Amino acid sequence: MSTHSCMIAPHLKDELSTAEGGKYGRMFPDLPSPQTDETILLTLGKSGSVMDAAARPYETGVSTDNPAIPAGWTFFGQFIAHDITADRSLLLHHARLNELRNFRTPRLDLESLYAARPTGSPYLYDLDDADKFLLGINDQGEMEDLPRNRQGRALLGDPRDDVHLIISQLHLAFLKFHNAVVDYLRAKGVPSSAVFSQAQRQVRWHYQWIVVHEFLPLTVGEDLMEELLSTGLKFYAYPDQPYIPVEFADAAYRYGHSQIRSLYTLNDLGAKGQVFPDCAGTCPVPHDRAVDWAYFFHVDEKRPPQASKRIDTVLAHSLIDLPTSVVGNTEIPESTLWPIETW
Repeated sequence: MSTHSCMIAPHLKDELSTAEGGKYGRMFPDLPSPQTDETILLTLGKSGSVMDAAARPYETGVSTDNPAIPAGWTFFGQFIAHDITADRSLLLHHARLNELRNFRTPRLDLESLYAARPTGSPYLYDLDDADKFLLGINDQGEMEDLPRNRQGRALLGDPRDDVHLIISQLHLAFLKFHNAVVDYLRAKGVPSSAVFSQAQRQVRWHYQWIVVHEFLPLTVGEDLMEELLSTGLKFYAYPDQPYIPVEFADAAYRYGHSQIRSLYTLNDLGAKGQVFPDCAGTCPVPHDRAVDWAYFFHVDEKRPPQASKRIDTVLAHSLIDLPTSVVGNTEIPESTLWPIETW
């Protein structure tokens, strides 16, 4: 619901607008915070727990697919999360709500894509054509990867969009879409001084339309979306500046973890892999592992995409047993760290 609230406030100014100087707000400020035994949470986050799909052999052969939501929407949801939330609090602060901070503007403005625009983030843009994003070259000399430094780290407005291959390829798709819109506007005779701003606006509008008319109806149901669009929000309200409720960012919107499949097919070449460690990011994407989006979204009527997993309380083992490259060296169970920085 808070995602939609960002959509219906186009009059908002461009300055940073987070609650109380960067704090997440509370949708229900009068309700007490839940008290949970941390030992229970740590137990659930361990490999082999009741949340680990690999530890549930009695369910072998039982389909957990949700064909109503293609697999790609899971990662589109992650892309949205990186656009509207960025919590850089120390790990120990996550036990104290008042110390959480949101370093993103609470609206769907593709801040994670555009960063500070060509003047403030020039390393993201093409030196020879500053209206366009810089694209990376893969092992075949094709512009099918994110731009990267010599150590393989992607040059992005949000480093979390390179945490695994699928989200990095989705970010690349947005970069390429912006560049295509620039070409379209130039062909229409838009003055050069206005090309970037108009392209940015068009890309934002397309993105926002997809969120409202495709992503949210699939996720929360068409009936609820029709109600929201016709009667407005019931619970979310702000007296001054809009904000992202912590109940949404650090709780409700974590449902996407349960949608992750245990294995994905990436393209016609037969490349397959788990999100982790097979598709771990912060490294170049070779041509034979470039994502064919027909495997993730409805783009080919003759070939249905992979389904997402059902929204439930079970996680793919690849999210329980995360590699050190993602969470670092820690004694804390990996799956309890996954939501903090990467989703």
